[in-house]
Amino acid sequence: MFKRILTTACYTGAVAALLLTLLQSLWISPLILQAEVFEKAAAAQEQTQAHHAHEHAEGTHEHAHDAQAWSPEDGWQRTMSTFGADLVVAIGFALLLSGLYNLRAPAKAWHGVLWGLAGYATFCLAPAAGLPPELPGTMAAELSLRQDWWGATALATAVGLALIVFGRHWLWRIVAVLLMAAPHISGAPQPAEQHALAPDELQAQFQIFSLLVNAVFWMALGGMSAWWYVRQKDISSVASSQAISLR
Repeated sequence: MFKRILTTACYTGAVAALLLTLLQSLWISPLILQAEVFEKAAAAQEQTQAHHAHEHAEGTHEHAHDAQAWSPEDGWQRTMSTFGADLVVAIGFALLLSGLYNLRAPAKAWHGVLWGLAGYATFCLAPAAGLPPELPGTMAAELSLRQDWWGATALATAVGLALIVFGRHWLWRIVAVLLMAAPHISGAPQPAEQHALAPDELQAQFQIFSLLVNAVFWMALGGMSAWWYVRQKDISSVASSQAISLR
């Protein structure tokens, strides 16, 4: 069972990561590069203002300059870095799906697509309702607050969907709806001042494309993982039957 889970996660996660990186390169990365132009322009303006202020300051001061942190250059470095991150995330989510298949094994590949849509709703759609995808140069609330809200929203959505699908009493479905709505009623953490360097049109395109790319990724991951899981299970069953017949 462990071998089936691991092989399913590794193979399907790798293919899904390739698909995700390709879609990001076509739709997401160009928008990020455009937003970085505005971010770099604002940073250059701040440095110029700071330099002028320093020239007019009285006295001399010694300054310690930290080394600039490494970041991948545009091109193959950025693409490979993106693929590496996508690979880790895809294998992790594939492990989660494969583990859930042991609780309720999919009979066909499209059953896995439904599992994938549930994962999309849990880890992407529900959190994005309060914390939409943001381009570089966008003001945001404190990172720890956003992480806590994101985790609570994902957990509430996952439990709520499980109660809706597997709950046998209508009362559980009411509890599920209230549970999934609770994080959104309390509200996601927001910055004190709403500000973004990129234009609103670019922000809207980024949010839409991010949601679409993740939807494709999750459906592909769910469908492929279910197909591979069922295939490995059938192979194991055939091998066991042959071993018994040889005895």
